[in-house]
Amino acid sequence: MINFKNVLAGIGLVATTAVCVQAVQQETSSDPEIKKKEKLVNDYNVYAIPLPETLDFAGESVPLDNPDIRERMDRELLVNTYWQSNGLLLIKRAAKYFPIIEPILKEEGLPDDFKYLAVIESGLTQAVSPARATGFWQILNSTGKELGLEVNDNVDERYNVELSTRAACRYLKKSKMRLGSWTLAAAGYNAGNAGMSRRLDSQDVNGYYDLLLGEETGRYVFRILALKQILSDPETYGFNFTEDDLYKDVASYRVKVDTAVTDFVKFAQNFGINYKILKLHNPWLREDHLNNASRKLYYIEIPKEGVYNANIGQ
Repeated sequence: MINFKNVLAGIGLVATTAVCVQAVQQETSSDPEIKKKEKLVNDYNVYAIPLPETLDFAGESVPLDNPDIRERMDRELLVNTYWQSNGLLLIKRAAKYFPIIEPILKEEGLPDDFKYLAVIESGLTQAVSPARATGFWQILNSTGKELGLEVNDNVDERYNVELSTRAACRYLKKSKMRLGSWTLAAAGYNAGNAGMSRRLDSQDVNGYYDLLLGEETGRYVFRILALKQILSDPETYGFNFTEDDLYKDVASYRVKVDTAVTDFVKFAQNFGINYKILKLHNPWLREDHLNNASRKLYYIEIPKEGVYNANIGQ
């Protein structure tokens, strides 16, 4: 005779006798598919994510009372919340790079929310797109030059986080003046200012949320908003970590260089680091030497002594 008290303790349920018997029968079933299904249900759950009551980008409200807008916002929150590995990586990188980006945005007069644009553009990595858009802000070669960056085979300042952030700020401020809002400026970063102007004129509307757009630009601002929500309040969206889990900026100092450098391997060794570490901290240096025929002043970042245990020489 079955001891129901022991069964109840074993399966951890307080229920009626009939339910308990059924649970025991399933638990002891030899059918592997039943066992697999039970384990899946017990070990993994997916939840709908409530939308915030209000949302804004750069102080400009999101019309969540519009059912189309609610669905598009819900999609991006779900996609980005349940892409857990990517979410954790973004949280870790944000701890390292937001302290660099935030003061530049403030100094340049841009809303702080634009740091999330860099997140969706590159994942805060030195990414290169199929169209050769490069760096944290995914700037094209020609656009980088127009914005005052040096872009060539020897030096590419699109890989310099600080300089590329300032260049992106210049572009976004011009976009705001042309398009009329920060939300449209953000969308214009993806579709181009001319493209956004044409769409606004052809559809006779004046706001991003009233435009019929293609898939990428139509999702663009909502992706920014989703990452803003998650990175601003990660615990609410199920991301668990400690301060020690986050990436941190490496203590460093800057060396002024206004001449050519013939050999960055030897240059790095003079500062107690190897070539790999030099390039990690200065990805904008694209070759193993610096031409610098114009004697331009560059600032090369060198990690402080003791940060790395660099193996140099034989």
